[in-house]
Amino acid sequence: MADVSERKLRGLWNRVLQILARIVPGATSARVQLNRRRGVHIGRDVWIGYDAIIETSYPHLVTIRDRAAVGIRATIIAHNREQQGVVIEEDAVLGPGVIVLPNVTIGRGAIVTAGSVVTKSVPPKTMVQGNPARPIAIVEVPLGLDVSVKEFAKGLRSVGPASPCDRTEEKGT
Repeated sequence: MADVSERKLRGLWNRVLQILARIVPGATSARVQLNRRRGVHIGRDVWIGYDAIIETSYPHLVTIRDRAAVGIRATIIAHNREQQGVVIEEDAVLGPGVIVLPNVTIGRGAIVTAGSVVTKSVPPKTMVQGNPARPIAIVEVPLGLDVSVKEFAKGLRSVGPASPCDRTEEKGT
């Protein structure tokens, strides 16, 4: 009986820390520390946006490596039946409102654009978009605090067929 009570108390404490981690200020300090206390494996210089939900029941199944960013209102779900675990590699960026499903790794330097739903692992240095998220570009210059938007944009290489805008520019119109 004591074991059941202890588990319930740990679960309640986890939820209290989770709620605090969603709302307190401090994207690189308080939110990171509260999620670490819950059991999320978090590296150095990680940024966690306001209202991000990182695995409610089994936080130890989530690993967020150095310099990664989790956008505002992003949701990371790390368990569902036999599927378990989520890894966000170094320098990866999850945009606002992204949903990451279980058994997924977001590769080093990858970017998931706002509102995307990630159902499969994302290769390193790849930008994905949509529901389900699909590759749209190769990232040659990882998005970091020391990189300008202009420098980052110059390093993007389109994947797949050119968009109508690209074809118009090629014709010189």
